[in-house]
Amino acid sequence: MRIETGIDLVDIDRIRRSMERPRFLQRVFSQEERDFLLAKRDPGPSAAGNFAAKEAFSKAMGTGLVGFDLSEVSVLRDNGGKPYLELTGRAQRLAQGWRFSVSISHTDDTACAMVTAYREEDPLDGGEDEKGGAEPCGL
Repeated sequence: MRIETGIDLVDIDRIRRSMERPRFLQRVFSQEERDFLLAKRDPGPSAAGNFAAKEAFSKAMGTGLVGFDLSEVSVLRDNGGKPYLELTGRAQRLAQGWRFSVSISHTDDTACAMVTAYREEDPLDGGEDEKGGAEPCGL
């Protein structure tokens, strides 16, 4: 099994200020995310958590924020409130074959998210990563 992780911290007030611009909301969040966030009395902490999860996804994929739009990575919640990723477009193609686990938390000032990406090894891969080095063995 191959496992990659990404983590990110976001200042909640920075996201609150950014949310005052409608273009930011449309560029960063999917319609389903916007519906969820804007239904909250104070959407800042959840929006910052979602933003951090998008950044953490990009780090787990090893791409940074290149090759997909942030709105293609939707951070949604199941009926129990557990976050999960729903990918579309280029983000979905980038993550083909990967599964994800998402964790989000926040204080009054800062949101944090961690994304763990995992997949079964390709038996034809030969145990080497994209750079040609051997994969670390064991966890």
